[in-house]
Amino acid sequence: MAVVVTGIAELTTNDEELGTLSGAALVIDRGRIAWVGPAAQAPAADDRVDIEGRAALPGWVDSHTHLVFAGDRTAEFGARMAGRPYSAGGIAVTVDATRAATDEELSAVLQRHTVEAVSQGTTYLETKTGYGLTVEDELRSAVLAGQFADEVTFLGAHLVPPGSDADEYVELVCGKMIDTVAPFVQWADVFCETGAFDEDQSRAVLQAAKEHGLGLRVHGNQLGAGPGVRLAVEMGAASVDHCTYLTPSDVDALAGSDTVATLLPACDLSTRQPLPDARALIEAGASIALASNCNPGSSYTSSMAFCVATAVLQMRLSVEEAVRAATLGGAQALRRPDVGVLRPGARADIHVLDAPSVTHLAYRPGVPLTYAVWRKGFRVR
Repeated sequence: MAVVVTGIAELTTNDEELGTLSGAALVIDRGRIAWVGPAAQAPAADDRVDIEGRAALPGWVDSHTHLVFAGDRTAEFGARMAGRPYSAGGIAVTVDATRAATDEELSAVLQRHTVEAVSQGTTYLETKTGYGLTVEDELRSAVLAGQFADEVTFLGAHLVPPGSDADEYVELVCGKMIDTVAPFVQWADVFCETGAFDEDQSRAVLQAAKEHGLGLRVHGNQLGAGPGVRLAVEMGAASVDHCTYLTPSDVDALAGSDTVATLLPACDLSTRQPLPDARALIEAGASIALASNCNPGSSYTSSMAFCVATAVLQMRLSVEEAVRAATLGGAQALRRPDVGVLRPGARADIHVLDAPSVTHLAYRPGVPLTYAVWRKGFRVR
């Protein structure tokens, strides 16, 4: 059944030819965008929805989350706010809780957070394993994640389990673990950081993933300058995520590559790290994405609108740049040309704001502005 959505005061398409339209309409048919243009020229359809002068944009594409977890790290957050610095080691707390949880408990957490994200306009979602760190628990995480997320990333190389030898664990990740998990995921990631995995270990993980036909992602340059960005570009990773500490050569490398710099401002605020220099990346010609990094330790939010407002108010992005990074940028980080954009043929993922323009996302920070959401052509809010 075809549906025409009309009364769009401002339509952000992210399409170079269509641009941003005023007084617009679009047609949804069989889960796809069938037509976009002026409301006065909208074709007939089986049903009609008038959004009465509100803004519409592509649904958020959240390209970095960690939603397969159990347990709570409120105490860690409180201690950090009182002055204790963030370190990668806190992940082990969640690993213990996740291993002890039942499938039903993990599924309930996944469902709760995906529903929460969709209700705020997220229509395409990636999530990772990485809180299991055994072959059996990483497999379980991947299978459960695939029941809720659009894309699943294998992150067995999230942390060396306490008491394990780092090189022996990397051998496990690159051998039996990835052999077992690969059929259930689309991507592989590695935490290339002090306290996690060094450059050689990270390269080995990425090479094993490439040999299994998986797309590559990297956690890099979060806690300090390091090899993460350089390694991601060298290996042809789709994205390198965090990018909190970048050297001029890192910025140049990203600008000269297809690797997207995925920025996670909610995480940087929660861990009291400096915010990435998004302005330098854009001015150099690098592609950027914004993502929530929703996880129980360092960024417990699913609000992409919060990330957009932060990028505008504190990272010197324009509203249009931030919205693009949270939609089309995320799609590019996941190598998906059919989401993060509203044009004929694209997936009908639409986010309607209870406001006349996207500027209100930063103009009214913290105010819930999601009015309606279509996902795969179905209205879900």
